[in-house]
Amino acid sequence: MDLAQEEPAGDGEMEELVRVSTANIPNGENHLQRTHFPGMVRKKAYIFDGLGNYYNKEWDLAEGSGQEFCWYHVELPKGKQKLSQSAQYLIDVLCPPLKLQDILSLVSNGPFCGHVDGALVFRVNSPGPPSSNFTFRLAARVTENSVITISLGRVPRLGFSPVGQSLLSEIPSIESPSYHRGERNEGSGIVIREHVLEFLLTMNHSEEADNPVPKSVSNLVVHIIDTHMDHLQDVVTKLEMELDSVELELDRGGFALKKEMLDDRRFPKMHLNLQRLLQVIAHGEQVFPRVKEKCFSKHWFASEDIGSLEELIGRLRRLKENVGFLANRVTAIQAGLDCWQSEQINRKLYYLSFLSIIFLPLSVITGVFGMNVGGVPWTVQKDPALKDGFRNVMGLCLAMLLLVLLCFIFPALYSRLTAWLRRRSLKRTWSHNRRSFLKRTIGLQERGGYLRI
Repeated sequence: MDLAQEEPAGDGEMEELVRVSTANIPNGENHLQRTHFPGMVRKKAYIFDGLGNYYNKEWDLAEGSGQEFCWYHVELPKGKQKLSQSAQYLIDVLCPPLKLQDILSLVSNGPFCGHVDGALVFRVNSPGPPSSNFTFRLAARVTENSVITISLGRVPRLGFSPVGQSLLSEIPSIESPSYHRGERNEGSGIVIREHVLEFLLTMNHSEEADNPVPKSVSNLVVHIIDTHMDHLQDVVTKLEMELDSVELELDRGGFALKKEMLDDRRFPKMHLNLQRLLQVIAHGEQVFPRVKEKCFSKHWFASEDIGSLEELIGRLRRLKENVGFLANRVTAIQAGLDCWQSEQINRKLYYLSFLSIIFLPLSVITGVFGMNVGGVPWTVQKDPALKDGFRNVMGLCLAMLLLVLLCFIFPALYSRLTAWLRRRSLKRTWSHNRRSFLKRTIGLQERGGYLRI
């Protein structure tokens, strides 16, 4: 009876136990037990004066004052760590002053946009594996004088670098065999290697040195979302170039190349990556319009930046259509490979059926003359009691053959019989209705009346 009256400990009791246990630990011991992860994440801290200038600052998570505002960025590693491990990294670098609810709102998967502890928080975190190139995670915590962002891996053009360090502002020259690393001839410009040029061709944006320095928090928020869009566009452009090269290889390649692509499941993997990319874009379609709505009511968010957010939302929709076209191209190529594979299988089955046509009569002949019955022709079996055995076996085989043919022909015969019976019944009904109609017509003509329709 006493056990039945007991109630299990709820969440409130567990929180109370945790508070009591942490309260009993001295401050010095609690500080020593805290785990740190030095070097696991990359951190960047900037302070902007609101006049178009920026400076690097120490990592103190302090907010700006007046026109000044600060930006703190955390870059999580692209490894095989769990989501809880990423949360521990953020707790190490952001707490204090951030609380646990701030950390959970920034690191959790899925789309989100709302106010957490007085700050605007939005995230577009896809739930894929962190090591994948098609898993994107971007979260931001925005206040009037500070912005904290978290990204998975490096986001191109997100940071800032001094003017004059941009590779795009250099005069390029073609790589020659006599060129040594670090060598630069006067008047010839900087040497661009081939792999660097291929990488630059996939970029749809400038470098960090060409970024305009934001003059307000709203400019910085637009810059963060814009770089996220550029990152997505870079991945889509790389996929387009890869798909074009694969189509050229398929046009030039033969049996071995197509067989290798089918064995490697190259296009199903590409289609899966495109679906992950579409999921990221769908998260952006849910979050960024809500960000625009919530920023519209902020007095520190400029009206021209609201228009910039609207343009970015339209760009995201166009990017979604482009990814849809790529998915259709991958599906068409995979369908072509499947048709090619079925043609190869049909060709092999044709060769096998051709061989069966050759050897089937031979097997029938050997089977007939190998029967252990009497009366087999061209043999020495002369026993009068067994002379009808071969004839009886052949009759039985003929009966079985007729039965099998009847089983195959019966559905067609049944359908023909039912169709004939149906036509006969329709003719009989039509003739009966015609006779009754003529009788009524003749009777009405004799009476001089009207015919009811």
